[in-house]
Amino acid sequence: MTILVTGGAGFIGSNFVLDWLADPAAEPVVNLDALTYAGNRANLASLDGDARHHFVHGDIGDRALVDQLLASHRPRAIVHFAAESHVDRSIHGPGAFMKTNVEGTFTLLEAARAYWGTLEGEAKAAFRFHHVSTDEVYGSLKPSDPPFAETHPYEPNSPYSASKAASDHLVRAWHHTYGLPVLTTNCSNNYGPYHFPEKLIPLMIVNALAGKPLPVYGDGQQIRDWLYVKDHCSGIRAVLAGGRLGETYNIGGWNEKANLDIVQTVCALLDELRPDPAGPYSRLITYVTDRPGHDRRYAIDARKIERELGWRPAETFETGIRKTVQWYLDHPDWVADVQSGAYQAWVGTHYGAR
Repeated sequence: MTILVTGGAGFIGSNFVLDWLADPAAEPVVNLDALTYAGNRANLASLDGDARHHFVHGDIGDRALVDQLLASHRPRAIVHFAAESHVDRSIHGPGAFMKTNVEGTFTLLEAARAYWGTLEGEAKAAFRFHHVSTDEVYGSLKPSDPPFAETHPYEPNSPYSASKAASDHLVRAWHHTYGLPVLTTNCSNNYGPYHFPEKLIPLMIVNALAGKPLPVYGDGQQIRDWLYVKDHCSGIRAVLAGGRLGETYNIGGWNEKANLDIVQTVCALLDELRPDPAGPYSRLITYVTDRPGHDRRYAIDARKIERELGWRPAETFETGIRKTVQWYLDHPDWVADVQSGAYQAWVGTHYGAR
């Protein structure tokens, strides 16, 4: 018995693989990742030599490869993380998001359907296709609106969220049309170790430590619910183990925070843990032009997963953000390695014009 994880060298995927294999009794993992800019084998360095981890460099859109992996490893579940996931990049280049998030998910679903059709008895009954998605498919909330429940209509506002919404609909359709045993989880903003520094929290940490400006979009009052990545991993495990087939489960941290508050919290922690002789890190906060169509507020109602599966996040935002900042301080080599020339060019192009 194995599980197939797609995108398992990315931020959330690698945390999931590491978390999964921390259990000595866990099934082996076949890890399929295309190693695009945000995929990083170094995230998985601690698994070098572990026979339970089989890494495959490849694309979920390569049907022949996916078929071969399913036939040879016979996984009892597919956990599908592989996705382009950065809103800003989707605005600059939406094509990659359609290819990976929509076409790639379609290819994976078709391969899974064919493989599932070959299974019999208990193996067929036990098989699961777990699709990992985002709260951004639900659109934007007003300040007084209740948080997103699983029944909230889809109103994606960016190329990224539209591509993820499309993939969610494909997964749902493959269950209702073909009977494929699927599960979908929609998570809020993740943060934690191994987060590529184009996203808010790691970008603020690495820029602050380098004495660079801390770019804050607009007035910084965009609100997100924040979920520590290891809590997300435990939520996925709970749904994979006990979720009802065809159902969607929201996974959230119960932590609504404005972006500016996040930046100020990071600055305060760095002031405590790595003080700068030049002064408080908050001096580096720089307001920049907001991005097009920036959603104002996301918030997750995670009562369904708690009610049905008994899951709640273990970390508060205060404990999770401290662990996150400390991890980046403790891993300067990882940070230096991921800040390649291509990354620097992206940051210069995207923020330089603002």
